[in-house]
Amino acid sequence: MKRLLFLFTFIAASLFAWAQNNNTRVLIHETNGNVKGYLVERVDSIDFVKIAGPVSVEAKFLKYSAGVDGDTIWAAFQRSADCHGYRFSIVPKVLADKLENEMQYITMIERSNNPLFTEDFTNAQMTELPSGIDRSARAIEAHVNSHVDKTDRAIRSAVDSLVELTGNFGFASFGTHLYMNGMTQLFSQPEFVEGDHVQAIARLIDNIEPWLAEAAPNQPLNVFIGSENPIGKSSGATLIISKFRSQFSDDSYIGVIGPTRQNYRRTMELVRRTGAMLEGML
Repeated sequence: MKRLLFLFTFIAASLFAWAQNNNTRVLIHETNGNVKGYLVERVDSIDFVKIAGPVSVEAKFLKYSAGVDGDTIWAAFQRSADCHGYRFSIVPKVLADKLENEMQYITMIERSNNPLFTEDFTNAQMTELPSGIDRSARAIEAHVNSHVDKTDRAIRSAVDSLVELTGNFGFASFGTHLYMNGMTQLFSQPEFVEGDHVQAIARLIDNIEPWLAEAAPNQPLNVFIGSENPIGKSSGATLIISKFRSQFSDDSYIGVIGPTRQNYRRTMELVRRTGAMLEGML
């Protein structure tokens, strides 16, 4: 095994030297069709490890309390003998209802970049205090306010801010106007390096207005993932859309298209707040 690990380390080191001028990525193709990409210069070694026993964490909800500074949840976590670390994420019910299988939960948590815990907890207290989401929402509001005298420019500014803050493709449909931005960010994601995925997303972008008219998402926040995704569950993409009223139309929309592996809680909250902000300001 040591010789094998040395071989993988040597290969990664060789790729690192070659990637200095090529910006090459290591692509890991999972059995569920997802693709994970890693910059070669960040790869130190590749290990293949076989676990003898089950690896799991038993999570138990204890109680919940709403507060002015944020909601608080108490929970307990107990690892199995072979579990040396775990991550968890708290997601809105509107998203949890869309997740169809265990792998979607796993990829969502991986994408969230939540901290790794190595201890058990019998009464963990988690309070959602003002965070980076609030700072990001204030940044969007500042950009929109700078163009509040020109409604169309304010909406475009909101889309640009969502693209910058989430790394997704952003769009807004208001009246006869359609504004889009972030194509580079979208297709730089490792999930979309394959031709079939690119073609499926390109078809949606080309037909986003007729699709919105047909689907008519009517909630302040709409999430399309898995089988509900209009471009197919195998595309690796998710749509997050907020409906708002503007001087152009009562059925105005702003949203993002991004990979299924992303920080849903943050992205969903930013899209929802942006839609509410535009409706309240314009």
